[in-house]
Amino acid sequence: MRHANDNDNNITHGGIKMKQPTVAVLGLGAMGHAFAANLLKNGFTVYGWNRTRARGEDLVSAGLKLEESPEQAVAGVDVVIAMLADGQITESVFKQIEMPLKQGAIVCQMGTIGTEKTDALIARFASARPDVVYIDAPVSGTKAPAENAQILILASGDKEKAQALEPVFAAISKGAQWLGEAGAGSRMKLVINSWLIGLMQSLAESTRLAEEFGFSTDDLWKVLEGGPLAAPYAKVKLGMIESGDFTPQMHLIWALKDANLALDAAKPSQLPALKNIADLWQKAVDAGYGEQDLSVIYQYLKDR
Repeated sequence: MRHANDNDNNITHGGIKMKQPTVAVLGLGAMGHAFAANLLKNGFTVYGWNRTRARGEDLVSAGLKLEESPEQAVAGVDVVIAMLADGQITESVFKQIEMPLKQGAIVCQMGTIGTEKTDALIARFASARPDVVYIDAPVSGTKAPAENAQILILASGDKEKAQALEPVFAAISKGAQWLGEAGAGSRMKLVINSWLIGLMQSLAESTRLAEEFGFSTDDLWKVLEGGPLAAPYAKVKLGMIESGDFTPQMHLIWALKDANLALDAAKPSQLPALKNIADLWQKAVDAGYGEQDLSVIYQYLKDR
């Protein structure tokens, strides 16, 4: 069992010196790996766990204390960050760490797991571990912004009780938008991702139409650039389409998962366009495009 005094680093917050929190990162995929790396760069003591241990081994030389189980990773730490694949896995891991958590620990759930699992986990911790501060905080951003600490955190929960998160959030993001009671962050994440998915589908179709008329992706961006429709996200995705390099920033299969989470949380009649997109993207995933970036939907449309 580790103890709070394992970490002697101090930080200054509001002119007051405080002990730097120890952090466990559960899930060392693209996003969790970036979080752990940025925390280590900022001098935090970081414990990590991933189902596939190899995902975190490259950070051991930078100081990551890679553990064999989630229970070992969270024992004695001040802050737990969870960035796991889906709600079912998150629920399973949280059952394992529920009792080993130190008194008054902060659990920060940062994956996109939908409203049903989010609400169930909030209720579970409130009942089984009322001393634990549960923060629901998915992020807006993908792999590259995460690596550069440029994601936006959609935080929700008791901000006053989670002040130890401030230096943690500062190390991994460009800031946090606090949205209210725990659960609001996950709801806003579904809103944002619904917009993003719709934008990507529209961009793919518009690019295909431009090509039919003899225009290049560069021609399309030059018309958009400088105007109100010139979203930086669109420029990045047009670059991927032009190069044909769909190395994933956000996998198509995970974007489809998020679309289905939004559909599950809403009345079916509210999101007819998203339902159509989800049906199309499911066909693309079934055809073998799922492990590439979501912008590969352009290629799927072209190949059909």
